[in-house]
Amino acid sequence: MGNLVEIKKLSKNYFNKKALDNLDLNIEEGKVLGILGPNGSGKTTLIKILTGLLRQSKGEVLIDGHNVGVYTKSIVSYLPDRNFLYNWMTIEDAFKFYIDFYSDFDLKRGEELLDFMKLGKDMKITSLSKGMTEKLNLTLVLSRKAKLYILDEPIAGVDPVARDQILDAIIKNYDSNSSMIITTHLVRDMENLFDDVAFLKDGGIILKGNAEKLREEKGKSIDEIYKEIFSK
Repeated sequence: MGNLVEIKKLSKNYFNKKALDNLDLNIEEGKVLGILGPNGSGKTTLIKILTGLLRQSKGEVLIDGHNVGVYTKSIVSYLPDRNFLYNWMTIEDAFKFYIDFYSDFDLKRGEELLDFMKLGKDMKITSLSKGMTEKLNLTLVLSRKAKLYILDEPIAGVDPVARDQILDAIIKNYDSNSSMIITTHLVRDMENLFDDVAFLKDGGIILKGNAEKLREEKGKSIDEIYKEIFSK
């Protein structure tokens, strides 16, 4: 398996502040990578560069061998950390919106996920709780046949029942030929999803590797390693 994502010497400056500092990171095909760090560590900046919402100051980002642009946007399915649907919509409208927008949207998979999440197509976006909105957004993102899925804080602020359903949906619907990046600071709930992890602090990676190997080497869970790194 080759690398789907290659990031070399990536930096991003906002005026005189460094949001990312000379960052190197590869993501293999078929792997789930957890990018872990507190707010302000550079996670969202990195995600926005990968999705083409921001331009880097320096360095190179290749996704499937291409610079970020029209092609990479067509193979990346992105779940932002805030709601992206219009208030006038029903869930059926949201589905039509995605079908129009993305040629890789799999309607059958979407309908199966809606059933699993216990959501109905006639429900109005404005009537959904935070957990239901999160489940709908994830349904839409996972219903695309993408090469790279990027989920930014997918369970933040969601109640434990919805959280379990969301995690189950990620596990059951994840295509093993695709790669996935998940950013989170809720490590304990999510660490079983990760093949690899990268700990981000002050715009740089201070530890990365295979999750299972790191657990063995340090005799700790990924959550315990996280707390050790970020409580200093």
